[in-house]
This record gives sequence, C-alpha cells and structure tokens, in this order.
Amino acid sequence: TPNFNYNYNISKYLMSTLFFNLNINRYLLEGQMIEVIWTILPAITLIFIALPSLRLLYLLDEVNDPAITLKTIGHQWYWSYEYSDFEDFEFDSYMIPEAEQAVFNFRHLDVDHRTILPMNTQIRVLVTASDVLHSWTVPALGVKVDATPGRLNQTSFLINRPGLYYGQCSEICGANHSFMPIVIESVSTPLFLSWT
Repeated sequence: TPNFNYNYNISKYLMSTLFFNLNINRYLLEGQMIEVIWTILPAITLIFIALPSLRLLYLLDEVNDPAITLKTIGHQWYWSYEYSDFEDFEFDSYMIPEAEQAVFNFRHLDVDHRTILPMNTQIRVLVTASDVLHSWTVPALGVKVDATPGRLNQTSFLINRPGLYYGQCSEICGANHSFMPIVIESVSTPLFLSWT
C-alpha cells in the first residue's frame, strides 16, 4: 500500500529529525517576544470589543418614561398583577381548567383574568416572585423577564396593535409549571381608561 509507506516514511523522518538534530531546540527556548505578543494582542482586542458592548448594554437597560407601570408577581402556579398608577387595582390570573373552558378558549393558554394594557403607550413591567424562580415571557412582544424572589426586575415595551398576546412561565418552577399562562389584551387608550 503506497499510502501507508508514504505516511511511514514521513513519520520516520520527523522522529529522526526530532531525536538526532541538535539545533532544533535553539529556536524554541527563547520565545519571550512571541509570548508577549500572543498575550497582549488578544487582551487589547478584547478591551476594544468590551468597552462598546458595555455601553450598549447600559443603553439597552435604560427605560423610557413609562405611562403605565404593571407589577407582576409569580406564584406557584399563577400570576398576580398590580396597576399602581391608578387606584391600587390588583388581581390574580389563573389558567382556566379544561372542564370550564369554552369552545373558543385555547387549551392551557387562556386565563380567568386577562391583563389589559393600552396600545401605543410605553409600558414598564416590574417582575418578581413570591416563592421560587419564574420567568414572565410573552414571545410575540419580545419580552422575557426572570422573576426572582426578593429581587425586582424590570422591562419595558410598546404594543403597536390591538389583540391578544399569549405567553407562559419559561422557568421550570415545579410540578404545575406548564399551567402558568399569561394573556395580555391590548386595547385602545380610551377603552383602557374606561376599564380602569
């Protein structure tokens, strides 16, 4: 087999060069300059990448002046909502059990009390949990906020059209984790004001 002989000859040449060539070590002992270069150059590159990234992360976390603040509290296994900008209005939102669902309800997605929010309004959501880790997630709005006990996380968004937006808890929070749906109903501002 010619391929085997070729590989064997190359291996034999490399081994004999490594063992019998006395000058090969001369260039490998003193490599301080190249070590300094391959340490400093990546460090400088990472600094140039990190500084603009930190600035952008800070700007992304900045919340515009919200018109409405909605406080969301995760429990095992339901959500509580508080509208604190008006009179202290709060409610709990549970998933509708299958036995009580109407024909037009989505199975495991509809709730007994929807969260009503006005469209074309900057909304701030404060998210926390009372017991274990939860995650308040509404994919159609591009929102996912971790709900951590003892910590208040925030996000903001703007809904630009009326409709229903469905979400769920995205953190494995226990046996009934999949039974924590979120339903946001976006309505016009006058309709929202008449609802509150």
